[in-house]
Amino acid sequence: MNIFDMIGPIMVGSSSSHTAGAARAGYVARMLLGEEPVKAVVTLSGSFAQTYQGHGTDRAIIGGILGFSPSDLRIRNSFEEAKRNHLSYTFQMEELENTAPNTAKIELQGVNGAVISTIISSVGGGVVQVVRINDADVKFSAEYPTTVVFNDDKPGIVAKVSEYFASHHINIAFMRLFRREEGQEAIMVIESDQKVGKEILESLRQSEHINKVIAIEPF
Repeated sequence: MNIFDMIGPIMVGSSSSHTAGAARAGYVARMLLGEEPVKAVVTLSGSFAQTYQGHGTDRAIIGGILGFSPSDLRIRNSFEEAKRNHLSYTFQMEELENTAPNTAKIELQGVNGAVISTIISSVGGGVVQVVRINDADVKFSAEYPTTVVFNDDKPGIVAKVSEYFASHHINIAFMRLFRREEGQEAIMVIESDQKVGKEILESLRQSEHINKVIAIEPF
């Protein structure tokens, strides 16, 4: 146990799960989109749907989508900040099957037309678990510097990426591979001990059979 486990995250709001975790969920969804979001559809499930206004879950998620950390005081006025940043948003309530009590489905559209759908659960202490990206079931927290690679499901891609990380002295703490069906797009999630530099990310993006590379930095 460390000091964070005892005192919890530094945050705006009343609940690490409903506020800090919600802000982190919005932030991770934003990063996975890979560009400035202009439209958000947020589906709240479980206790998120029941208590979101009292705990400020809705404002926290929008703040995260805008790129605010859980401790950013602008979260209190995130709806006004969204208007200033030309982000439209809607909230709806729905029970999402096989998910934790504090879960949101966050669908984003970006300024250049990118779209992404994520399902992210807040699991306590400001920590989140990403459980779905588009049509693929996944599982990661983005507590470490995290690189998400969307790639064609071809032999050798995992070895190529691993070798590239090693050649740049990036130590992989965790690596997980996900796909919906054989031969379709796969998702590689790499959590590393070191930050992955922009030049590494750009080189990966230019590699054959790699469609998109996203870096998520922890707060």
